[in-house]
Amino acid sequence: MSDIYNFSAGPAILPKEVLRQAQEELLDYEGSGISIMESSHRGAEYSAVHEEAQANFRKLLSVSDDYAILFLQGGASHQFAMIPMNFLGKGQIADYTLSGSWAKKAIAEAKNVGQVHLAADTDKDRPTRVPSPDALDLTDDAAYLHLTSNETISGAQWKAFPDSEAPIIADMSSDILSRTLDVSKFSLIYAGAQKNMGPAGVATVVIRKDLAEQGAKDLPSILRYQTHIDGDSLYHTPPCFSIYIVCLVTRWLLTKGGVSAMEKINEEKAGALYSAIDATDFYTGAADRAHRSLMNVTFNLPTPDLEAQFAKEADAAGLKGLKGHRSVGGLRASIYNAFPREGVDALLTFMADFEKKNG
Repeated sequence: MSDIYNFSAGPAILPKEVLRQAQEELLDYEGSGISIMESSHRGAEYSAVHEEAQANFRKLLSVSDDYAILFLQGGASHQFAMIPMNFLGKGQIADYTLSGSWAKKAIAEAKNVGQVHLAADTDKDRPTRVPSPDALDLTDDAAYLHLTSNETISGAQWKAFPDSEAPIIADMSSDILSRTLDVSKFSLIYAGAQKNMGPAGVATVVIRKDLAEQGAKDLPSILRYQTHIDGDSLYHTPPCFSIYIVCLVTRWLLTKGGVSAMEKINEEKAGALYSAIDATDFYTGAADRAHRSLMNVTFNLPTPDLEAQFAKEADAAGLKGLKGHRSVGGLRASIYNAFPREGVDALLTFMADFEKKNG
């Protein structure tokens, strides 16, 4: 494992300490004689995991008691539909910002439910970017404003968030827990775990309790946020093992100094890569400098053939997952919280050598 660096955008790298602990506890969780995967979701062992995962998350982001923390199945894609089903009523308009592929998917689901207004559209802009907070065309009395905090595919990230009289809802799947955040600006935050929190199978939702109470009452129970608040995310059997890993990851983050400490590390890792990209004409950053992601560093080479060669040779050198998303091409280095600085340094060395041979 020490010779492989996983730059995959998701499912993504997990802390080695977490993987080792999960391995050690896989067959016998804390002396219970069975795996946590086999434990009852109503039993004492899993209940402790569930409660700690919620408490760790609340502590890491300083989430007040005005919010519920939920662990739901279906990932962020399920939230794309669940949000408008709950909060976009008949005759209402929801504001969405279109900043890339994942925002586009959220918008498509919302349009299946009700009326959507594009408060901003930067999807076609190159270099890629997200909207400016002060340039949004907001609807009076909008049901809510939805944004995607970090576009995993394009590598563009919101650096400051807008103000809105409507509730702000954010998909933070690819940068949750990576930087300090004023949760009070948002009415709902959701994030699939498989990029920065754990394995696929669970999405974390941070939702204002008063917003949940306003949700549609004529939905099937399982599609209502209030149902999951009332059941403490145990309305039906939760994805126990995924939540267990989230518990271990959030515990690991706390031992590392929390989100503020991780933000500094992430800035240093991303900064080193962007500096190398900007130091030469051989590499070109794909995202606008003001909107560059700390999590997904996207860049191009002079030709697609060179990009394919780069990805192939990097893979052979133990630098895995650097090929850009199929929809945009190029290269992408995803350097989430768990990604070590040593892996960034290894990539920097490879980039310099590749340029010498092919520049």
